[in-house]
Amino acid sequence: QVQLVESGGGLVQAGGSLRLSCAASGRTFSSYAMGWFRQAPGKGREFVATISWNGGTTYYAGSVKGRFTISRDNARNMVYLQMDSLKAEDTAVYYCARRTSYDISVRTTDYVSWGQGTQVTVSS
Repeated sequence: QVQLVESGGGLVQAGGSLRLSCAASGRTFSSYAMGWFRQAPGKGREFVATISWNGGTTYYAGSVKGRFTISRDNARNMVYLQMDSLKAEDTAVYYCARRTSYDISVRTTDYVSWGQGTQVTVSS
């Protein structure tokens, strides 16, 4: 059973930066694509970014493109989300998720394992 644990959330002023981390257990981490999603109060879970098994392909939601960067370190079973130029509308709980495929996806239903989430709050 793969477990995902997010960290790095917190309170930051608009225009600031945060780096989220996701630690994954299991030997097969490097075989699968990973993703970051977020959920704001009263809203559904939305796609943020995804990365292929070897990091060669990435894709971002339009709302974060150019501000956020997803990366992974397969040797350490880690996935990261660097968030720069943060805005108040980025406030949400951020979740790390794993697919059972090597390729990227923007759909929540394509991800089979989820972390518990980490809160990001951006003050304006």
